[in-house]
Amino acid sequence: MKRELCSRALTRAFLAELIGTTVFVFVGLGSALPWPLASPSVLQVALAFGLAIGTLAQCLGHVSGAHLNPAVTAAFLLGSRISLCKAASYVLAQLLGAVLGAALLYELTPSQVHGSLGVNGPQNTTSAGQAVTIEMFLTLQLVLCVFASTDSRRTDVGFPALSIGLSVTAGHLIGIYYTGCSMNPARSFGPALVMGNFANHWIFWIGPLAGAIVAMMLYDYLLCPHPRSTADRIAILRGDRDPEKEAEHGRQKKQSLKTYSVHTLPKLIDTDDKACGLVS
Repeated sequence: MKRELCSRALTRAFLAELIGTTVFVFVGLGSALPWPLASPSVLQVALAFGLAIGTLAQCLGHVSGAHLNPAVTAAFLLGSRISLCKAASYVLAQLLGAVLGAALLYELTPSQVHGSLGVNGPQNTTSAGQAVTIEMFLTLQLVLCVFASTDSRRTDVGFPALSIGLSVTAGHLIGIYYTGCSMNPARSFGPALVMGNFANHWIFWIGPLAGAIVAMMLYDYLLCPHPRSTADRIAILRGDRDPEKEAEHGRQKKQSLKTYSVHTLPKLIDTDDKACGLVS
């Protein structure tokens, strides 16, 4: 664990999560600002959050996995996909990035446009219980999408960044009417701290974290079981093994074998044909 904490890979991943969450919160909250001449629509805000997360997943996925969300990181930790040390550093980076993104937006925006700065809270007479349930359900579908689209065991070709971006967009199209839509404790924490408004803030930790945990259990134990021994899980949590690196190594090996077979098979056939006198 100490070796991992001091590694360059973790430092780069920390910076990726910090920068990614900063940009995500800045763009997402910026799309929801109440400008006098153009009030934001639900579709505008949903697309801004979805496009931002899709773009950042494509840019930073190979560096840190582009979690940008403590709920996603918690699901990866409990699913034995990352170490405890990495999970803690990711959450710290995400919270710092969210505060930085919200603070930058606050400073760069005229005071009359600040509004609530996108602070989440129950909307349209939604009760606290309904808000928690909505946040749990929306985060569940997001984490299911993340797990499924990034599963290294899949052989079909897909576009994880696009799928995750669409999942975030879909969640906002529904959730904005209920809670302003969070699905991400860091996204809620940043503007809440900057504005000093923590009313009902607990909803946006309990709901997303519960949804992420349920999604992990559904995917790993029912939909697509991921058998790992207790020793393997402990090794991953301690940082002695990195399943993400192992999966990437496996993909590269498969790709190299595929490339080798494509380039060498015709030559072998030609050589065999000449040896048999089929080709002069």
